[in-house]
Amino acid sequence: MSQDTKTNLAIDPVVLTEIYRQMARIRATDKAIQSGLLSGRFFFTYWPMTGQEAIPAVVSQLTGARDYMVTTYRGIHDQVAKGVDLFKLFAEAMGRIDGVNKGKGGAPHISDPASGSMLTTAIVGAGAPIANGLAFAAQARGEDRVTIVNFGDGATSIGAVHEAMNLAGAWKLPVIFMCQNNQIAEYTFIPDYTASPDFAGRAAGYGFTGVKLDSRDPIAFYKGMQAVIAQVRAGNGPVFVEAITHRHGPHAGVGDSKDITAEALALAKEAWPVPRTRALLLETGICTEVELAAMETAAAAEVEDAIIRALACKITPVEETLLDVYADATVPPQRGIYPVRAAESTPTGETKVMLMAEAIGDAQRTALLKDPGVFLLGEDIGDPPGGVFATSRGLQTEFGKRVRPTPIAEQAIIGCGTGAAIAGMRPVAEIMFNDFAGVCMDQIFNHAAKQRYMSGAATHVPLTIRMIVGGGLGGTGAQHSQSLEAWLLHTPGLKVVYPSTPFDAKGLLLSCIFDEDPCIHLEPMALLRSLKGEVPVEDYRIPLGVAKIRRPGTDITLISYGWQVNQCMVAAEELAKEEISAEIIDLRSLVPLDYHRVLDSVKKTRRALVVHAATEFCGFGGEIASTINEELFTTLKAPASRFGAAFAPIAYSREIETNQIPNARSIAARVRQMIAK
Repeated sequence: MSQDTKTNLAIDPVVLTEIYRQMARIRATDKAIQSGLLSGRFFFTYWPMTGQEAIPAVVSQLTGARDYMVTTYRGIHDQVAKGVDLFKLFAEAMGRIDGVNKGKGGAPHISDPASGSMLTTAIVGAGAPIANGLAFAAQARGEDRVTIVNFGDGATSIGAVHEAMNLAGAWKLPVIFMCQNNQIAEYTFIPDYTASPDFAGRAAGYGFTGVKLDSRDPIAFYKGMQAVIAQVRAGNGPVFVEAITHRHGPHAGVGDSKDITAEALALAKEAWPVPRTRALLLETGICTEVELAAMETAAAAEVEDAIIRALACKITPVEETLLDVYADATVPPQRGIYPVRAAESTPTGETKVMLMAEAIGDAQRTALLKDPGVFLLGEDIGDPPGGVFATSRGLQTEFGKRVRPTPIAEQAIIGCGTGAAIAGMRPVAEIMFNDFAGVCMDQIFNHAAKQRYMSGAATHVPLTIRMIVGGGLGGTGAQHSQSLEAWLLHTPGLKVVYPSTPFDAKGLLLSCIFDEDPCIHLEPMALLRSLKGEVPVEDYRIPLGVAKIRRPGTDITLISYGWQVNQCMVAAEELAKEEISAEIIDLRSLVPLDYHRVLDSVKKTRRALVVHAATEFCGFGGEIASTINEELFTTLKAPASRFGAAFAPIAYSREIETNQIPNARSIAARVRQMIAK
């Protein structure tokens, strides 16, 4: 074959050879996994990607380790081509301590910052908002990194993908939405789940380019991706790529797919880019049979060596259970273990009288001045109005693009914050009401909260989420008044704080912003613009996990947080007239929780009542009361109890709401009952 024939393919022969080398590595990995699972050599859950090898093989020649990738549980081929070490990859899939993520994430949750494989999600479509955050971090820092987020055609039906595409278009983010269109979403064919003629055409609706490329032709796919990546890297905004491919295997498991016809499977295998590329290399004389065989033998040997070494590794031991949930292994609550945390220091500098809303704004301004990696994002937070509750007023004017008003899209907001945090920034995301956490639960609970653990601490999420908590004012109704802290507290990996004063609001928020774990800062609407207090002008921090005695007492301990602390204070004043002395503990931080100070107080008073605005049934008060009863059973004069809201949605009627949530009058009445027993 002449040299001209080798080079008139419109691709460098060396590049085409390297594309096939990656295909051979991916194919060897796929074959070894399927063989190992069938033989019982090892076991882990596997979602085959046979037929899709060309997509990451081509991309690997156009990107490097500096470029970010997000992929899915079906992304083994993406991981191999991205450069994840095969030994660590297999060890992870087998649940071994030497895995890339210490065996805590497994194959569906690979994170390897060294190769640029930043996150793998097992939730369909959920990676797209997080990829936006990675892309935003690169954009904000002036880096020329490209972020590629891989997903299947089925993910195009997920709202998170649409929210992400809209935000990426609005902010012109350097991200490529790579739809690996394998013709079937799990078990459902495209015509059965969408009327769209294609997927690439949807990009126009979000104001950016969409292209349809045939990945079964590696040369054409390379040329197309070369143009796409150059466009995105140059700062021209996102691109949606619909990469046509075929998945030969089932949704999960090994072997050929039984969900498509034999004729369709035969056609797919005929178009399979692995043998097609091999044949092309031979036909053009770019490689000889000996060279290709050596390449394939080397790939098989690399995979076999990785498997042997992985099988020899120690299974991740039970001692790792509570490690990597948080940066600090003492944070996860454990029965009978109640750490004494650092004492709070008292600021001595200048103070200013502030509303709680102003204190929150001041904390954000302090953080923005201190660290260029801090940025704010959320609905309507720009000037004007600086947020619906004006907690960010003036900050966009002062800090410009570091204060980013977003679309009304909670999944996009939290996903972007999560991705940017993984990339090392410190986002502060506002979710307007606690109720709206339900709209973005997946991004909070399955991604931000779990990423440190799933990655074995390879990555972490220093993200702060601010949420307004309604209730106590009347007129906001069932969807703007819920206290949903119990949802959040049931999720390992999250830290949750709930201030009751302007002083605490600033000090706790600053601690959250500069914490290494995802933190939720709950802000009571009832106090934002009604409660003033002296707030230090300086940067000060209230340690997370340190409660405060708001009022000393001897007869009963009232344990509360947020705006209910103030109701307890008023109740205590009334009870004092009856010579009932109530000690009030303001938890301030719910996770980590200061059980030490709570138990010390109850040892003294020998009675305890936990008060909160959330529903009493399955509320946080039950957890605290149970622990008090277990630890101090022989000390108590009466069982510790809890007092929360009636088990009903919050009524719009002020009369109903006033009575369904604990208030000073009803708290005092409960205390009298307990004292009388």
